Amino acid sequence: MILVTGAAGFIGSNIVASLNERGRTDIAVCDRFDDANKWLNLAKSLFVDVVPPDALAAWLASGPKLSAVVHMGAISATTASDGDAVMETNFRLSLRLLDHCTAHDVPFLYASSAAVYGDGDCGFADDITPAAIEKLRPLNLYGWSKRQFDYVVADRVARGAKLPPACVGFRFFNVFGPNEYHKGEMQSIVAKIAGPIGRGERITLFKSHREGIGDGDQRRDFVYVKDAVDAVLSFLGRERIAGIFNIGTGSARSFRELAEAVFNAYQRPSAIDFVDTPLSIRDKYQYFTEASLDRLRQAGCTTAFRPLEVSVADYVGSYLRSGDPYR
Repeated sequence: MILVTGAAGFIGSNIVASLNERGRTDIAVCDRFDDANKWLNLAKSLFVDVVPPDALAAWLASGPKLSAVVHMGAISATTASDGDAVMETNFRLSLRLLDHCTAHDVPFLYASSAAVYGDGDCGFADDITPAAIEKLRPLNLYGWSKRQFDYVVADRVARGAKLPPACVGFRFFNVFGPNEYHKGEMQSIVAKIAGPIGRGERITLFKSHREGIGDGDQRRDFVYVKDAVDAVLSFLGRERIAGIFNIGTGSARSFRELAEAVFNAYQRPSAIDFVDTPLSIRDKYQYFTEASLDRLRQAGCTTAFRPLEVSVADYVGSYLRSGDPYR
């Protein structure tokens, strides 16, 4: 059986869907369903057990036979401000799962984040050495919590400490796609602008407040959730591997290009206005992110990340315009 935490969330529910597509239904899903609509992310999926997060420790102690733990559960809002809650969920829970998987020889795959890179001044190389992780300066509490857990993994690797048979972290860049609708303000730009564009309305993007960069030309590594999940699941069944890998396309694209791809998917002309970036986030706003994929490829992952225009067209055509946006 595979345990998937955060299973009703964005990436977690897509992992469950992809496992089903691969013929796997022996899945235990761990998540909260207090959001009235969150269950819809799993409405089409099959699994054999549901584990409330508060009961996870007791469930693990009962001795389920696990073939892997895929840990996607986290407080992922970059605006989160309750440090105790974030560290309990993102760090302490991850540590307990790591220790359990180590003690019971269960492969452990977990979600890190590109938020660990902060403003990108230190680059975007997924170096697993403690020295490289020490240099990273995340810009928010969420990124800091992920950096701290990455450091634990890196430190154990460097010391030659015992680890699970596979211990792999994934630094997700800007993921978008079906089942992100419960995320509110943390939804992707694609999800936010699709409705207005579909109604024939104009949309707004942030102006640039940096010399030499045009309005809407701030760049991110936008990656489709289906491709991100394929990369994660390519590590299932592998052993004697420990690493932290970037999950992105390796090609940064502008917000303007992203918006134009959505307009094209709706077969509408571009209609974009630019507004000032709010002062509350202006000094922490990233102008460029791009995944280095060298280590991911060296580790044997052959996932082909689709170009932005292809991914957006599939998201809009297969989900957002279909009448049924869930995977």
